[in-house]
Amino acid sequence: MRWRVLAALAVSTVVVVAACAVVRPEPQRRVVAHFARVVGVHAGSDVRVLGVRIGSVVAVEPEGRTVRVELRYDRDWPVPADAQAVIVPPSVVSDRYVQLTPAYAGGPHLADGAELPVERTAAPMEIDDIYRALDDFNRALGPRGANSEGALTDLLATGRANLEGNGAALGETLDGLSRALDTLAGGRQDLFGTVGNLQEFTTALARSDQQVRSFNVRLAGVARQLAGERDELAAALRNLATALADVTTFVNQNRDALASNVDALADVTGILVRQQRSLIEILDVAPLALSNLNLAYNPRSGTLDTRDNALGPYDLASFVCSLMVDLLPAEKVSRKCFALAQTLQARKLPMTDQLRALVKLPPAPEAPPAPAPVEQPPPSTVDRTLGGILRGTR
Repeated sequence: MRWRVLAALAVSTVVVVAACAVVRPEPQRRVVAHFARVVGVHAGSDVRVLGVRIGSVVAVEPEGRTVRVELRYDRDWPVPADAQAVIVPPSVVSDRYVQLTPAYAGGPHLADGAELPVERTAAPMEIDDIYRALDDFNRALGPRGANSEGALTDLLATGRANLEGNGAALGETLDGLSRALDTLAGGRQDLFGTVGNLQEFTTALARSDQQVRSFNVRLAGVARQLAGERDELAAALRNLATALADVTTFVNQNRDALASNVDALADVTGILVRQQRSLIEILDVAPLALSNLNLAYNPRSGTLDTRDNALGPYDLASFVCSLMVDLLPAEKVSRKCFALAQTLQARKLPMTDQLRALVKLPPAPEAPPAPAPVEQPPPSTVDRTLGGILRGTR
């Protein structure tokens, strides 16, 4: 009796577990898609992603001008929230299936129980639609359409007449067109760059609209002024033509002399270029020299009165050695100049900067500013020399 009770309990447990396994629903998601038409899709048709079956069609029901199709697919296959439903015909006669596209690549999932409107579904064109479109096209070109008065026949006859014997030329034209398209494809970067530059140019023009308008207004004003003075311009052009004719005659008659003068002018120009520094120095010094000459002239005696102190505190030997240092390299300067510099240094006598450089001394410091002029007594006599003129009366 006891074993019978245990056996009955075991059988009951197995039955309950089996019932739970049968009753528990499979983990699937539901989607409702609305199509404009549904052909070859019925309950049990496949639901696929990238051609892989993930579910099936549950129900197909017409709703007014659309068809409601309920789909179910495994939860293990996520579908993107913006997915579309497309009816795919593997062949003309086989059953069709519904494909959810695109494949999931990340982001939000399509919610369970979501509905896809007609805008997010697509159905293939049926073979009857293709035949109907071809039939309509043939009727439009037939005797009751475009060819009702033989226009299509005339067009075909004219095309045949034009193309007859021109097959080689047509082939060459198509070959050239192909090469031209290849060239355009190879230079598409340059073409796009040109279009981009043109766009930037038009943008700059748009930004400078006011300046462009102002320029156009001013240009119109200049055009009106030229139009008002067209008679004077015509007379000026006629006179210019006469003058050019005279100049041409003069040049033809004096060609050799003009060539000689131009050659001489070229020589003079070359000399001026080579002596540019000298000319600059002359132009800098000449005004002061002329002013000094004017001040040095003594009108009573008709002489130039000057007091020269060109060497300053230095003797003639120091002046000559300084010139040698300026004009010659150090190894070519006379040894007597080195001896003179050493003697002046030993006796602490004034030396030029050139002699100081020979004995490795720095340049002499600048002289202190001159003291303020002392007021002179009233003039008694007039010194008409250059020094007296520069110094004033005494």
